[in-house]
Amino acid sequence: MSYGAAQALQQAIFERLSTDVGVIAEVGTAVYDAVPQGNLPNLYVSLGQETALDRSDKDSAGIEHRFVISVIADQAGYAGAKSAAGAICDALVDADLALSRGRLVYLNFDRAVARKDTSANLRRIDLRFRARIEDMQP
Repeated sequence: MSYGAAQALQQAIFERLSTDVGVIAEVGTAVYDAVPQGNLPNLYVSLGQETALDRSDKDSAGIEHRFVISVIADQAGYAGAKSAAGAICDALVDADLALSRGRLVYLNFDRAVARKDTSANLRRIDLRFRARIEDMQP
């Protein structure tokens, strides 16, 4: 197994979040793979860190991706961030994403951590998901 399907998974997740009606209702077009420089919206989504683990067995080559999607808000309270986080979960959990490489076996929510950054007056929710991909390419 290799890390070969990682880009395909990231592209499919970004596409889903960028086009999902529920996510758009919460954050508009503020879904970023790389957070841009300069002024940012009051509420946005950023694709974050990832860990990949070999999950191959005698029958198939597989890899589990554990990845983070962050919701960042400069609003007082967590209401807006939690609403956006819920829309992200609705868009991704058990999604049937078409990948340009490999086959998505599952995509599940794992956990969330909400925290306040008082120095920057930000609220942040890090959503962690798990996705398993079977990849038949060498």
